[in-house]
Amino acid sequence: MSEAGAAYRQLVFTTSADLAETVSDALMELGAVSVDATDALAGTPDEEPQYGEPGMAPKAWTVSLIKALFPPDIEPLAALRDACDALEAALPEATVEPVPEQDWVRLTQSQFSPIHVSPRLWIVPSWCEPPTDGAEMLVLDPGLAFGTGSHPTTRLCLQWIDAHLRPGASVLDYGCGSGILALAAQRFGAGGVLGIDIDEQAVASSRFNAETNRCVGPHTVPVRFGLPGDDPGGLHDLVVANILSNPLMLMAPMLCARVAPGGDLVLSGVLERQADEVIAAYAPWIALTVWRADEGWVCLHGRAA
Repeated sequence: MSEAGAAYRQLVFTTSADLAETVSDALMELGAVSVDATDALAGTPDEEPQYGEPGMAPKAWTVSLIKALFPPDIEPLAALRDACDALEAALPEATVEPVPEQDWVRLTQSQFSPIHVSPRLWIVPSWCEPPTDGAEMLVLDPGLAFGTGSHPTTRLCLQWIDAHLRPGASVLDYGCGSGILALAAQRFGAGGVLGIDIDEQAVASSRFNAETNRCVGPHTVPVRFGLPGDDPGGLHDLVVANILSNPLMLMAPMLCARVAPGGDLVLSGVLERQADEVIAAYAPWIALTVWRADEGWVCLHGRAA
């Protein structure tokens, strides 16, 4: 830091999908200590959720909100101007906000608190005091893998599992993310659980969370996590997939083929406006209906014949 007490500064602007990655890289080369890109339309009907769809290359949001953090000795607006000049791009309107010195770890942790995701389940960060109402608890810290209970799609799936999971049911969690749905199913009486994800980091996160919550070992119901190549196949009494509508529609034949006769299929990651399209994609195999909606998202459920 060049001056005692000098503050870091945050550069804030929006940019188009074709520039988001390149301008972020350029700002890092020009001295930014971090660059964060999010959906500028988040919280509106035009938001574009992206959790890494199977078979699809990652893409930027149509309009990205860029926040770049700079140390006191670098002028943020000058860095943005240099980045745009190098990319031969138009200079966007931008603001610069001071960022005072503070305990970043404590600040980050203060943004997360226990979440009562279903009648019988709390999701609790490791640094928080556990609830005392006698409900089940999973210790889960925010991290790289999607699924901490804060998003409506995760809550919807957890609420369905809490309300309807049949004791001893075998469960397949496809696109397991943090493993939260698989671990909750085990807690609520599943007879065996398999979590599959295409992301190695998600599988590692799921295994870590299982160890943290003592969900593995000789005295527990089996819960396993792996990549698609580790999937032994077979039928399950419950198949749950919390992904996004496009990959869910592509995987309709495969997911339906994994549901045992009389078994349940639960899907989320679907916006209300996409529900009819997803239901139609599954209609040849399993009739789906909207089980519940939450903040513009839906959970779909159907039972195999």
